Amino acid sequence: MRRRILSTFALAFATSAVAFAAQAAEIKNIVIVHGAFADGSGWRQASEILTRRGFNVTVVQEPLTSLAADIEATNRILDLQDGPTLLVGHSYGGMVITEAGHHRKVEGLVYVAAFQPDKGENLATLAGSKPAAAVSIRETPDGKYLYLDPKAFPADFAADLPAEEAAFAAKSQVLAAKDIFGTRVGDPAWRTKKSWAIVATEDRAINPDLERDMARRAGSQVSEIKASHAVFASQPEKVAGVIAAAAKEAGE
Repeated sequence: MRRRILSTFALAFATSAVAFAAQAAEIKNIVIVHGAFADGSGWRQASEILTRRGFNVTVVQEPLTSLAADIEATNRILDLQDGPTLLVGHSYGGMVITEAGHHRKVEGLVYVAAFQPDKGENLATLAGSKPAAAVSIRETPDGKYLYLDPKAFPADFAADLPAEEAAFAAKSQVLAAKDIFGTRVGDPAWRTKKSWAIVATEDRAINPDLERDMARRAGSQVSEIKASHAVFASQPEKVAGVIAAAAKEAGE
């Protein structure tokens, strides 16, 4: 009798373990954090591709008023997810996910043509370590916010988008508080969680070699895509493919 009970218990435990493992491997939530001088609308095509593949995609519309406020905005969206989540960041969004990635629901991080800082680093210092090809950032008259010169925006940010799309992106860009570029990052989540990085080889906003160096330092799995800084919009199929593969691997 005792042997039968133990056998039944062992079977139940094994069944539960298998079910738990299957559940742990299932990451269906994707949260995307856009970069500075942009908003989440540029991610529409990539989001639709991922949705058709069965993912639940949410794009954070962070305020770009401070790094702390942007992390809080991301955490609010992560709180709403119903299970394990893959966190994706583009450009400055990489600074945000590096800290927001500590959220208990985040299983992995994907950096898309993004800054991937270590503890104590800020965006300005990182960008200056290997300057980008473009220098078209301007200050607002009050000196508190930064933006990309609309005339230079298409070439420097989105050279491989149709001209009308790039022009509209320049007109609809979100100004970023100057302070966010000097704010230092705390302990990076990529030290404890799996990470992936997409290098945009034609990037004029972030030096592609800097993207490679940051990814190498973090031990991220790297994919290179021939595209501008707006790789998420100009190559949505390829970017979505990397994200989908990362979601599968992060759950294993």
